[in-house]
This record gives sequence, C-alpha cells and structure tokens, in this order.
Amino acid sequence: MKAANLTVRVTPDPADMPAKATGTRSDRFGRFAARCSHYLGSRWAFVSAIGVILVWGITGPIFHFSDSWQLVINTGTTIVTFLMVFLIQNTQNRDAKAIHLKLNELIHAVDKAKDRMIDVENLSDLELDEMARTYEKIRASAVQRHKASQTPAPR
Repeated sequence: MKAANLTVRVTPDPADMPAKATGTRSDRFGRFAARCSHYLGSRWAFVSAIGVILVWGITGPIFHFSDSWQLVINTGTTIVTFLMVFLIQNTQNRDAKAIHLKLNELIHAVDKAKDRMIDVENLSDLELDEMARTYEKIRASAVQRHKASQTPAPR
C-alpha cells in the first residue's frame, strides 16, 4: 500500500499581518544591509579578498615594500572592517528580532506556556535576574523529585 503524499499549506490571515512599511529609509537600509551581507558572506567575496591580498603581495617588490605600499592595505582593510561592523550588527539585530517574534508566537500558541515570557528580552536586568532565580528553583525542585524517584525504597 502506498502512502499518500499530503501537503499542508498554511496561509496567514491578512488581518494578523502587520502593515508593511515600504520606502522608508530604515527599510531601504535593511534591504541594502541584507543584500550586502548575502553577497559579502559568499565564497566569491572571500576568493576576491584573497585575490586582492595576492595582488597586493605581488606588487610589493614593484613598490620596494614602501610605507605607501603597506599603507594601502592597512587603510583598505580598516575601512572595510569599519563598514562591515555596521552591516553585521544590522543583520544580527534583524535576526534576533525575528527569532524573538517566532518564540513569542510559539509561547502564545502553547496553552500551558506562561504569557509573561513574551517580550522577556525587554525586561530590566533586575527583572531578568528575578525570573532566572524562579526558574532555577523550578529546576532544583525537578532535580530533587528525580533523585527521590531514583532512590530504591528501603526493604
């Protein structure tokens, strides 16, 4: 007997979707940063960087390994590093926000989950410490229950 191929496609309710902000500067920078991260994180960007270093190294004898020759690579790498920090941070911020939203949706969808965990990343350090202590107590209690169930009963 052959198993049926079943595909379930869930279409989000448009009423639940936030309005898309188009054309804003933040949105354009986000798309630019995502595109740059995609291309600059590729193997071709890495191969290109190796190529630049090789060309620079090969030109060393031509320029007699001068201070200007060294300054070219130092300046270039400093500028690229400086700009990449901002692109990487933007990408990390977007990824973190997306992960938090996905976790919030999962918490909301599970009946027994505590809704107070939604947006927990926005709490103060004191509130996070207090919540951590609460969950440490829960874990310690679970460990004690587990140990108690593992010890054999006296005969």
